[in-house]
Amino acid sequence: MLQYLKKLSSPPVFFSAAGKSSVWLLSLGAFIFTVGAYLALFKTPTDAVQGEVYRAIYVHVPTAWMSMFLYTVATGYAVLHWVYKTDVSAVMMRAFLPTGALMTFVALVTGALWGRPTWGTYWVWDARLTSELLLLFIYLGLMALNGLVDDDTKVDRVMAVAMVVGLANIPLIYFSVIYWNTLHQGMTFGSGGNRMAPEMRQALLACVFGIWFLCAGLVLKRARWMLVSRCENSQWVKGVLA
Repeated sequence: MLQYLKKLSSPPVFFSAAGKSSVWLLSLGAFIFTVGAYLALFKTPTDAVQGEVYRAIYVHVPTAWMSMFLYTVATGYAVLHWVYKTDVSAVMMRAFLPTGALMTFVALVTGALWGRPTWGTYWVWDARLTSELLLLFIYLGLMALNGLVDDDTKVDRVMAVAMVVGLANIPLIYFSVIYWNTLHQGMTFGSGGNRMAPEMRQALLACVFGIWFLCAGLVLKRARWMLVSRCENSQWVKGVLA
């Protein structure tokens, strides 16, 4: 396993593997999410308390989870880059950012649309909502930082440190509904989640896995072309583009 991971740190090997994997991940993700969306819209019962509006959960929950998960994995690559300084780890820590920002934005928008009929307002400065909004700003700030300086080596170091510092916001988001008096509902698969109808749980899990695979495919597809741009003077890139 370690030998395989070491091989993946080679840019040409990663480029080839990411190209094949991204196609399968995107196809699988699209299929699973389509199944999940069908179940969510046509097979799940109407919530006894919230009515039809609760169906926002099938997009809101997966994207909210992915917003945190993608940032955490990106930070892992930032640490790897700080230690090993490979081109693959550098592009991977960057490739997660646009997809993570998109997931955070969708989570905030769907949460607002869900909150209006449920809470009577689109937005409150609630611990969960505010920390999720902060995550969006962190994503956007890191993406802006990436374009400020032409020297990739300098940006790599600054970005790696900034991402590790920003990681402190992830447990703040996750545990906010436990440790603060928050308007946001508790954990979906906590004590409340255990009372979900089986059809609801199955549809939600399908949507979660579908979006997970889609995000993975998007990240790998973006990373491989960022790698080409970063290594544009390398012989293997000339061979790919020939």
